Amino acid sequence: MQERFSVEPGAAGRRLDLWLATKLRDLSRTRLKALVTEGRVSVDGRAVKASMRLKAGQRVVVDIPPTPPETLTAESIPLRVIYEDADVLVLDKPARLVVHPGAGQRTGTLAHALLAHAPSTAGVGGPRRPGIVHRLDKGTSGLLVVAKSPRAYARLTEQLAARQVTRRYLALVHGELRQNEGTIDAPIGRHPRHRTRMAVLPARKGKRAVTRFRVLERFKGFTCLEAQLETGRTHQIRVHLASLGHPLVGDTTYRLSSTPRISDSALAALVEGLDGVALHAASLAFTHPVTGARLEFTSPPPNRIERLLAYLRVGSAPSPHPLPHGGRGPR
Repeated sequence: MQERFSVEPGAAGRRLDLWLATKLRDLSRTRLKALVTEGRVSVDGRAVKASMRLKAGQRVVVDIPPTPPETLTAESIPLRVIYEDADVLVLDKPARLVVHPGAGQRTGTLAHALLAHAPSTAGVGGPRRPGIVHRLDKGTSGLLVVAKSPRAYARLTEQLAARQVTRRYLALVHGELRQNEGTIDAPIGRHPRHRTRMAVLPARKGKRAVTRFRVLERFKGFTCLEAQLETGRTHQIRVHLASLGHPLVGDTTYRLSSTPRISDSALAALVEGLDGVALHAASLAFTHPVTGARLEFTSPPPNRIERLLAYLRVGSAPSPHPLPHGGRGPR
């Protein structure tokens, strides 16, 4: 496949690789540089370097070879199964487990584990995401549903698109939210400069993203809340909460420069022990794709988050918004 571009006047003087990143948003910076190194990018018919400075009116051609199909091998990785039948599988994912292979990790993912646990998922969905209907970030723990049959996959993806799947998360953020509840309706897209990050963008550049939240507990310098996804954009909860000035505890990617450093050494150790971010998919509900029954599942906060909350409760004044159900998080 070839992509052809003409350098606009406003791009004169820009580096070729940085300019290409704005044109080919689906390709990583690493991938773009590799294409340039391999001689697959030409400017006015000549092979060039990634650092070349562009001139207005130049013609840029990018030859993008097809990505070779990736075959996954089943790996025996323990899974915490919450529910399973012939069509669906509900799992409680631990933090640090990557859902599907990518540039940073080729083996040892949830996708590899699924092929070992439920071989029928091999022909469901994409080859790199067997049966995976939705995903959780590496540093996020909690519930997700997997389709074990093509029929289940089609109907579950339809439910997601129609916003008929309920997903609630337990989150601990820096700072003290003023409002008790609210809705964040802000478009999200790829960050214009940092290609591995997402950001809130103008409507014409991002996709609509909606997150509802309500405060569960307040602490000195922190807030525990429930976040409910209306849409499912990449890093949505992390980006939306950071846009309010309240990034997730443990989130080094979206941490703000204004976020205070944790001076309490014991608290800092607990945050380090999160092995990810203080975000847990605590509640999941959907309609069974075959029987039509409404299924609802909950997962209590894992120890990595519960220990942090327990420490904050000791050091904070009594909360006006205690966690419901004995402190077990969203239901």
